[in-house]
Amino acid sequence: MTLTETRPATYRDVFAVAEFRVLFGSFGVFLIGETVKMLALSVLVYERTGSGLLAALAYVTGFLPHAFGGVFLLALADRWPPRALIVGYDLLRLAVVVVLALGVLSPGAMLGLVAVVGLFGPVSSAARTALLPEVLHGDAYVLGRSLLTVAAGGTQVAGFALGGLLLGLVGPYGALWLTAATCGLSALLVRVGLARRPPRARPDGGNAVRETWRVNRALLADRRVRGLLLAQWLPGSVLVGAEGVAVPYAAGLGVDASAGLLLMAAAFGMLVGDLLVGRFVAPARREAWTPWLALLLGVPMLAFVARPAMWPAAALFAVATAGFAYQLGLARRFLDAVPQERRGQAFGLVSTGLMAVQGLAAAAGGALSEVLAPGTVMALAGAASLVATLALWRVLTPPRP
Repeated sequence: MTLTETRPATYRDVFAVAEFRVLFGSFGVFLIGETVKMLALSVLVYERTGSGLLAALAYVTGFLPHAFGGVFLLALADRWPPRALIVGYDLLRLAVVVVLALGVLSPGAMLGLVAVVGLFGPVSSAARTALLPEVLHGDAYVLGRSLLTVAAGGTQVAGFALGGLLLGLVGPYGALWLTAATCGLSALLVRVGLARRPPRARPDGGNAVRETWRVNRALLADRRVRGLLLAQWLPGSVLVGAEGVAVPYAAGLGVDASAGLLLMAAAFGMLVGDLLVGRFVAPARREAWTPWLALLLGVPMLAFVARPAMWPAAALFAVATAGFAYQLGLARRFLDAVPQERRGQAFGLVSTGLMAVQGLAAAAGGALSEVLAPGTVMALAGAASLVATLALWRVLTPPRP
């Protein structure tokens, strides 16, 4: 299906495509399952060891290897047929969750197994993302990306709620068995609902690690691609430094303040921004607004230097994170800039870079909070976002026709 470039796509346009419905549904099932799994594993490790540190490590073990997989294995996203790759990863997750649910491994072995399998997470994610422009065309592709972003936030919230309910009803082992069912359901949806497609690229004769490094270097050496990668990585990701000090900031406001409210406001702002800009702003105008939306990320955060009260602070967070919609204006430009046969690796590189920058920003925010007031750290995160936006202004601004 094709749409004109003068009007935005509609949800009806997007959900009319059967393969997108499969991608959307399986992605939601996947995220719910992953969230429940990591929550159950964290509780299980804590019950067996009594260690809060190991419980925290259990919760993030499935996500930490993502960056390593992105650096060393992303070439597989284009070397293997996408449907087979996604289904294979879901079945691998199914096998791992069954082993965890059987309770035959020590806590250390459980963490190690989850970490090893997590290395392949970015490969499956990249293959799924690279399918989107093959399923949706024109502005429908941009709206489809927006919907997947919205689904990521919504299904993770649902996963936390479902995980808490399951842990109370059937305990961590029961929750793991039900997680195994979500792995099987995701694999079934993809296997039945997606068409078979060949690999995008043929192996170059080397192993996947060398090929991943070679293609990553080639992508980063391309000035246009490098600029668009930095534009997607920097302005928004540095705000994670502000989110990382939400707890001490709320604690400083008094007993009635809640860090959860600040983080919910941030998620709400991102959701509303994506929905409004993706659905109601015409494609050409959306791209023209890109640098201005990126500016919106940093400007409201500067007010935190004055230490606003809880509700004004939540409103500032929501307004700032609505600026994340700037990435919608970069979606088609990035798609056009990367070689079609390397789309999987290119999209995986976006995700890997985002996680790396967000991790560094969170670490920097935590370190600064040791010597500066949390509100000052939040304002500095906003200033860093503004600096990144201004430095990348020419990249963020679409070229004149």
